[in-house]
Amino acid sequence: MPTDVGAVERRVLHEAVADRLRELIIEGVLAPGAHLNERILCEQLQVSRTPLREAFRTLAGEGVIDLMPNRGAVVAALSRDDLEHAFELMTALEGLAGELAAKRATPAEVRRIRSMQAEMTQAHSRRDLPAYYRLNRAIHALIVCLAGNPMLTESHSRLNAKLQAVRFRSNFNREKWDAALAEHAAMVEALAARDGAQLAALLRGHLAGKRATVLAQLDATGVNRDKSPARAGIQEHRQ
Repeated sequence: MPTDVGAVERRVLHEAVADRLRELIIEGVLAPGAHLNERILCEQLQVSRTPLREAFRTLAGEGVIDLMPNRGAVVAALSRDDLEHAFELMTALEGLAGELAAKRATPAEVRRIRSMQAEMTQAHSRRDLPAYYRLNRAIHALIVCLAGNPMLTESHSRLNAKLQAVRFRSNFNREKWDAALAEHAAMVEALAARDGAQLAALLRGHLAGKRATVLAQLDATGVNRDKSPARAGIQEHRQ
């Protein structure tokens, strides 16, 4: 188990714990297939088992972790087929969201996205990938929200939760990260111009690039197409 995960702030405690674990999973500190040791996590996050287990249930509901009989909580791992299907659906959802957001976003909402894009660009210039990705994720979520379709937002949120870790890792290649930033800048301009067709095309192309990168990374590991890493062998962290 990593030793530098950091304690969480005191708010609605199980939500804070879930948020912290979610970030650790996205950033790869807790890898796919990793067993989540309750005792160690309680010590490192400075919480009791009750909020930790409530956080596990929240994350299990999102599909981010699996609660396995007699094994406890394990970070979820998607097979290659799972990833292909998930990106196929995500591409359709974000394309539709772009078309609708271009019609429905207010000028104030467009300015907000511009501001977030500027912050994300600054994080990129610092090579601060965690900060960059938090803003990246927020921008995509806001575009979906601006579509004004609650069912679309719910479907996107549930599916995207399962893909965050692989989307984060797709930026490890500097050239691809630079290209992704440029794509985001073009998205903001299309949104500001109210060009729904262009924004939809940019979002679909962006997701297609992510999909290709993620699948190439997965193929490089030699993971069996029909078996997720979590089922192939659970990596356990013990003291």
